[in-house]
Amino acid sequence: MAQKVEAAPFKGFAEADPDQANPWKIAQRQFDIAAQALGLDPNMASVLRECKRQLIVTFPVLMDDHTIQMFTGFRVHHNVDRGPAKGGIRYHPGVTIDEVKALAMWMTWKCAVVGIPYGGAKGGVIVDPKRLSRNELENLTRRYTSEISILIGPDRDIPAPDVNTNAQIMAWMMDTISMHAGHSVPAVVTGKPLGIGGSEGRPEATGRGCMLTTIAALKHLGIRPQDATVAVQGVGNVGYTTAKLLAERGCKVIAVSDSNGACYNEDGIELDEVVREKELNGRLRQQVCEFISNEELLELPVTVLVPAALENQIHRGNANRIKARIVCEGANGPTTPEADEILYDKGVFVIPDILANAGGVTVSYFEWVQDLQEFFWDEHDINERLERIMMRAFDNVLKVSLEKKIMMRTAACRGVPAAAQTTSYCSKSRSM
Repeated sequence: MAQKVEAAPFKGFAEADPDQANPWKIAQRQFDIAAQALGLDPNMASVLRECKRQLIVTFPVLMDDHTIQMFTGFRVHHNVDRGPAKGGIRYHPGVTIDEVKALAMWMTWKCAVVGIPYGGAKGGVIVDPKRLSRNELENLTRRYTSEISILIGPDRDIPAPDVNTNAQIMAWMMDTISMHAGHSVPAVVTGKPLGIGGSEGRPEATGRGCMLTTIAALKHLGIRPQDATVAVQGVGNVGYTTAKLLAERGCKVIAVSDSNGACYNEDGIELDEVVREKELNGRLRQQVCEFISNEELLELPVTVLVPAALENQIHRGNANRIKARIVCEGANGPTTPEADEILYDKGVFVIPDILANAGGVTVSYFEWVQDLQEFFWDEHDINERLERIMMRAFDNVLKVSLEKKIMMRTAACRGVPAAAQTTSYCSKSRSM
């Protein structure tokens, strides 16, 4: 059992390499690597490495003290040729247009790798939601929804939850669009509460996808789950669910973190106790673990590392110190291209974000289909369908990676040629 120690001053999530901190440049570089490896036509590459449209809105919100504050939000479509645009909405003070563009591009590849008929989109508002009352948060959400309503719709663009947004935010968005339409439009967003058209299994879907791909990677490497240790950076919805489900499969979770620092116990931690203490007192439970920094968590000698926090956490400055056998990217864009190369050369098996965390968009697709059909499935059916899709995608990516001797991330981008073919076909059709 790890001994309780005096906690050092808490550090936030790891500082990204300053030379590689722009997520849009990283996304484009990842695309260029994949396009070259997969032999993508240069003309199609020039189209697909840019976003189709970008909407920037600045809007007023009535605060509780009756003042007006101005906020800036974004909605970006990377590609819509394979189907309606799909992507989450995040509320965070660090949101930038480049971050949203990168996330939209990653969503295109994510949908392609699991075979879902969507294109990629993303949205965000520059705000710290913890500083807003519930009434102010609702006012902001409804006004932002109105501003981007020129883009969203069940057959055009379907938002979903992301960082600092949840089912309640989606309910307000749906209600705002429904009021404009004059009737209920449940298929306009996914990740809603069950009572207004949400889907069973949706809150756990992203973490479940991470668990499934991690178990598949362990099997590929010949490691039993009972012999695997796990560290999770970011114990939000995705990180917590991933950790909990891996523990249920026999893995030992020895470290989890939030933005304040990490709770570590080499003998295993009681996940529910740790999270309960955080909910009650605002920090991870001190009685059962040693506190370490998020940087130290990334470098623990574990079998599985799950970066489930923010972008650029594994970069060229720390990649050589990563000791995990498997990195399962619960977050979007946690590893820079330079770090990818280092990890690949070290023999680390990286499950890229566009595969690992595609469970969320897969079940969002299920929710959208159920809303359109007005016919709902039970959680057992949903989890079975999700597992089939995730395992098929994992096997296909692994096969390409082994055959072509390329990184799993590059192999996962095999959807690039498919998107290019669709784009080419649509372009020709429109010109006829």
